[in-house]
Amino acid sequence: MDSEKIASDFLEISSEQRLNILKNLFENNLNISKLAKLLGATNSEIHRNIGRLAKNELIIKSPDGNYELTTFGVLVLKLIPSFNFVSENKLFFNKHSLENIETKFLQRIGSLQSKKQIKGYVKVLEKWKKIHENSEKFIYNILSEVPYSNEIIDIISNKLEKEIPIKSIFLKNVIIPEDRRKIFEKRQFQKYVTKGILERRMSSVNLIGLFLTDKEAAIFFHNKEGDVDLSEMFSSTEKEFRDWCLDYFENAWKNSTTFQEGKLKE
Repeated sequence: MDSEKIASDFLEISSEQRLNILKNLFENNLNISKLAKLLGATNSEIHRNIGRLAKNELIIKSPDGNYELTTFGVLVLKLIPSFNFVSENKLFFNKHSLENIETKFLQRIGSLQSKKQIKGYVKVLEKWKKIHENSEKFIYNILSEVPYSNEIIDIISNKLEKEIPIKSIFLKNVIIPEDRRKIFEKRQFQKYVTKGILERRMSSVNLIGLFLTDKEAAIFFHNKEGDVDLSEMFSSTEKEFRDWCLDYFENAWKNSTTFQEGKLKE
C-alpha cells in the first residue's frame, strides 16, 4: 500500500468545498461560475480548488468548458459513503466488534448508511415483531436467540399458513426456550418443514444477527465479548441496505450445515 499516495488523495477530498464540487459534478457537468453560485463561493476560490482536483485527476475539463468527473473521481465519490458511515457511527463501532465479518462485506458497509438505530430490548423486540409481521414474500433469519412469545409464534404461524417461505440459520450457541419442542409440535411446524416452506440450517461461524424480509431488514453486531448484541439494532427499508443483508444471508446459508435438532441446547 502506497501510504504517501493515499494520504495525498485523502488530502484532496479533506476540503469541504472540494468535496462539494465533486458531489455537484456527479449530478451535472458545470463550469466555474455555476459551481461558485451553487456553493456560495467566489470564482477565484472555485478556480483554485478546481485546479487541485484536476491535478489529482479527479475531474477534467470537457470541450464545452464545463468540468466533469473522471472515472477515478466517480469511484472515489462512490467509496466515500462507507467511510462516512463508519465515521458517523464511530461511538457504536468502538463498543462493538467487526472481526467476524468478511472483508467483502466490510468494503460495502456504506450500503447500511440509511439505517435507523434502535436501542433497548423492548424496542428491539417490538421492531422484530413488526418486521416479521409486515413480510409478504419471505422471511430470512440468522438467530443467536429464539424468542417464543405467543405474539411472535402467532406471526410465524400466520406466515407459514400463507406459505410464505421462512429460512433460519441457528448459531452454534443459540439460546432457545425450554418449551420450544412442545410449541413446535403443537403448532404442527413439521408439516411446513416437510413442504419446504420452513427451512433451517446451522452455523459454527459466529455470524451477526439478521432479519430480512421483502420489505425491511435489520442487523445486530457483536459486542466486544463476541456475542450478538440484541440491545441495539440497525434497520432499514431501503433496497441498498436490504441487498447487503441478502448477500450476507445467502453467503451464510451457502456455508451453513444441515439442521440437527440434537445440537440445540434448551
